[in-house]
Amino acid sequence: MTPIKISASLAAAPLDRLGEVVHALTAAGVDYLHFDIEDGVFVPVMTLGTKLIADLRPLTPLPFDVHLMMVNPEWLIPDLVRMGANRISVHYEACPYPRRTLRQIVEAGARAGIALNPATPLPDLAYLRPYLDFILILTSEPEGPDCPFLPDVVAKVRQGKHQPGLEDVEWVVDGGINAQNLHQVVTAGAHTLVIGRALFKDNAVSDNLQRLRDAIAEVSSHAASA
Repeated sequence: MTPIKISASLAAAPLDRLGEVVHALTAAGVDYLHFDIEDGVFVPVMTLGTKLIADLRPLTPLPFDVHLMMVNPEWLIPDLVRMGANRISVHYEACPYPRRTLRQIVEAGARAGIALNPATPLPDLAYLRPYLDFILILTSEPEGPDCPFLPDVVAKVRQGKHQPGLEDVEWVVDGGINAQNLHQVVTAGAHTLVIGRALFKDNAVSDNLQRLRDAIAEVSSHAASA
């Protein structure tokens, strides 16, 4: 089984000492730093801004995983890549021409992903494949700071992995994931888990990350022996 990666969602981090947090995440060995860039329109929150990407880029070699939760994201893509974004996902619901937007991301020099809200059924995405590197499935809605994990949404990963033309696409799951429920997304076939609250709980990043890695290893071991 391909090793499961963890993308640390900085929206859940203590923002008053974000530089320290980035150093701690780098030392602990997360795989990506995840930035949710929101416009207050597509989602009713605005947590992180684009300046953070430029300011934090010199602090770590970790890849920056940028999730644009906004309408009309195209204008921002070139700036994000110049600031240091390595991966950029845009929402299927917010892009009338998603293939064109994904192509823009790739041509700017980043890996391109499409994101789906929990309420959005999995569409046929094979036509995006020339520019599509990963698919981000949201498993929570922006209801508040403790938005819950929605287990029924995980079925989209299982469905998508059988969709012709998507055999080599990376599946990312984001929303309410912790050591207790991650077995559901790992067994569904997710390759990358975006994790926030469970990673930053009690300001114990290293211990929390180890707990998550152990839970992933246990699930992977059971799957291999089944």
